[in-house]
Amino acid sequence: MFDRYSLIQRLQEIPFPKKEYWVVAGAAMVLHGFRPRTQDIDLGCSTFLADRLEQQGYAVSLCEDGTRKISYSESIEIYENWIEGAVETISGVPVVCADGLIQMKKKLGREKDWADIVLIEKMSRAALINPYTFR
Repeated sequence: MFDRYSLIQRLQEIPFPKKEYWVVAGAAMVLHGFRPRTQDIDLGCSTFLADRLEQQGYAVSLCEDGTRKISYSESIEIYENWIEGAVETISGVPVVCADGLIQMKKKLGREKDWADIVLIEKMSRAALINPYTFR
């Protein structure tokens, strides 16, 4: 399990150029302050980085849309060009913005994603009322 501190620490150890990857899914929820912990780290990456990782011998599988999923470690999976919305920097780490996170979760459409969307929207509204509540 990764809390905000251990997540940031682990992400800072990754030797990727910051413009070539971004944090998505549960890890993005933690970095935005929507959830306290996540079990793993999902990243989106550029085609350039996906090519480089495949050349380095990381396990690669194809997603339904033809993009690649790369198993980087036991706790990190990387998805080629998986992004909606913009990327912002949180604690020095590139992270998909909250609106992009909602769009990505809508496309996944699983029950847990709909629950996450409700949580994101509820906490975002609360942050507008009291901007000092989060982060």
